[in-house]
Amino acid sequence: MALDETEKIWFNGELIDWKDAQIHVLSHVVHYGSSVFEGLRCYDTENGPAVFRLKDHMKRLKDSAKVYRMDIPYTIEQLCEGVKDTININKIKSCYVRPIAFRGYNELGVYPLNCPVETVIAVWAWGQYLGEDALEQGIDICTSTWRKMAPDTMPNMAKAGSNYMNSQLSKMEATMNGYKESVLLNYSGNVAEGSGENIFLIEDGKIYTPDLGSSVLRGITRDTVITIAEDLGYEVSQEIISRERLYLADEVFFTGSAAELSPIRSIDQIQIGKGKRGPITKKLQDALFDIINNRVEDEHGWLDFI
Repeated sequence: MALDETEKIWFNGELIDWKDAQIHVLSHVVHYGSSVFEGLRCYDTENGPAVFRLKDHMKRLKDSAKVYRMDIPYTIEQLCEGVKDTININKIKSCYVRPIAFRGYNELGVYPLNCPVETVIAVWAWGQYLGEDALEQGIDICTSTWRKMAPDTMPNMAKAGSNYMNSQLSKMEATMNGYKESVLLNYSGNVAEGSGENIFLIEDGKIYTPDLGSSVLRGITRDTVITIAEDLGYEVSQEIISRERLYLADEVFFTGSAAELSPIRSIDQIQIGKGKRGPITKKLQDALFDIINNRVEDEHGWLDFI
């Protein structure tokens, strides 16, 4: 799906025309993948447009940059205002938001610290990441032949552009074999996450997800769903999960800012549960969408209104 261009992009603190938001081909990021980024959504709620967990996303952006010794020259508060300003000037009520920081143009070598850090925020309209029917009907996925990086190779908890070369391989493999998405195993052969999503399973009314030591991103939607599930009285366990447990689960679903909360109906052509969205998944979905659409009280302070 081609990008739905908007009018302005926030580029190093200034709102410039979409077409002018360009970098040099010899920028460090082009050659070495030296970027960190975020993905979040603004929802047109019943009480006006609101960005979901804005400050948490900007904090994770700064945390990812810290791991790679990238000094983003803006505070979390300035980045939050930048997101709001970009949404406002583009007169858009519901959108996907992409903040990114990357090493720009100065010199070209693996050593990055002499290259400037550029910071950009863009917004555009974006529907369901895994398809319009995914939230209700569920999706068919496969186990990727590619593994997540071992913890002593690259930091999985940093949301870095270079990590997503691994994700691209698994996503292409899944798509070319007729699946909507893939799940990757980690260096030890246990479940990690999807190419761009965290994963959960449900067994006998209890909810499980891989722990942060399983080569996964510290997902903000992941954290949201854990909080919602516990608020609803469910027990949630973060632990090591073997591949076969996915096949035997009653329900399995993905979470992510783009994917939101998407049920999985089959894995490697093995039906999960009844082969459709399960009852606990639906309860979690309903609770999530009630919050992000401001149909219930925002008890956790997750909505930032524009």
